[in-house]
Amino acid sequence: MKKLEKSKIHILIEIIEYVPNSVVSKTIIKKNTGNISVLAIDKGESLAEKISPFDTFIQIIEGTAEIVIDDQPNIIQTGQGIIIPAHASNIVKANSRFKMISTVIKSGYEGNIL
Repeated sequence: MKKLEKSKIHILIEIIEYVPNSVVSKTIIKKNTGNISVLAIDKGESLAEKISPFDTFIQIIEGTAEIVIDDQPNIIQTGQGIIIPAHASNIVKANSRFKMISTVIKSGYEGNIL
């Protein structure tokens, strides 16, 4: 996949396509300080349960997703977003296919214990 051109307008739902029975991901920006990715998730698929040391912002750009945070299900629709807190268990499920943007900012303070 080629990189997205800087200083150019992009229609995010068009830069990634659904693949049957698959999760497709395209990195928009990847830096040491964080990353932004767009994903297309087909019906019946899910992302493996995980715990991140950083907050993650999820925005749905097409369809409807189920995002389970610490065993609490959340139904997120087109145009809506949710912040998955650092250190929270989470699962992203596709009860119907959808596209989303995932943004992680690695600020470095979350791992410190005060």
